[in-house]
Amino acid sequence: MKLKFTKMHGAGNDFVVIDAINQQIDVDGISADQWQRLADRRFGIGADQILVVERPNEEGVDFRYRIFNNDGSEVEQCGNGSRAFVRFVVEKGLTQERSIRVRTMSGIINPRLEDDGSVTVDMGAPRLDPAEVPFDSAGLDGKPEGEETLWPLPVGGEATQISVVSMGNPHAVQVVHNVDTALVEQTGPLIEHHERFPKRVNAGYMQVVDRGHIRLRVHERGAGETLACGTGACAAVVAGIRRGLLDSPVRVSARGGELSITWAGAGQSVYLSGPAVSVFEGEVEI
Repeated sequence: MKLKFTKMHGAGNDFVVIDAINQQIDVDGISADQWQRLADRRFGIGADQILVVERPNEEGVDFRYRIFNNDGSEVEQCGNGSRAFVRFVVEKGLTQERSIRVRTMSGIINPRLEDDGSVTVDMGAPRLDPAEVPFDSAGLDGKPEGEETLWPLPVGGEATQISVVSMGNPHAVQVVHNVDTALVEQTGPLIEHHERFPKRVNAGYMQVVDRGHIRLRVHERGAGETLACGTGACAAVVAGIRRGLLDSPVRVSARGGELSITWAGAGQSVYLSGPAVSVFEGEVEI
């Protein structure tokens, strides 16, 4: 089967985007191994995630958005991908609207293409109950800090203080002194696969520069460390505000570029803004 695709990125978090509206594709018939080969940087196209654009299967929604990590697993949400998604459907003429409603595995999001070419996404309200992340906090002695609870997660023989947040996908956020020296490669996989996260987790490492600026690295579930993670940026800012460390809006410096996060507090949507860029197009056989 041949697939036409577009290679895109959002602050260095890179994607293969596939139009399953104008191509006849049995997405559910594509195996995890095939997704892995597409995402492979030596034997395939290369990507952190593969994004699939489908017709909606319900009223009041413009598109269905499916996300496959480079390990072949399908996941609930990808913030940077949602920015690439809206730019793709506008550039390809799949919609005349600049603000759309999109169904993901975790709910409906509202990305909007701005006049300056950047994209803002209403990511919905964060879920903060550990059970909804999901995170098994049974038997752990949580430490209150501001409005947040820090959980001592045993990692590599030490207790790492984490905040747990769901942005439609699970995140464990810790504060570090310097992201450049943070042990992301060593501890990221341990946190991702920790038994207290039944659906695995994205591991975020946040350095607070000042009350309106953080630096961030994220080991993504099923993808490893990426140059930027949109939902990870949202989760980190939510955790930082709740801990009393940050004030909205917050500039997030990732290794691949800059993002902006706005959050007004409990029960309110998180807004993610940043770039989305088309790199090249092609056709591949799988």
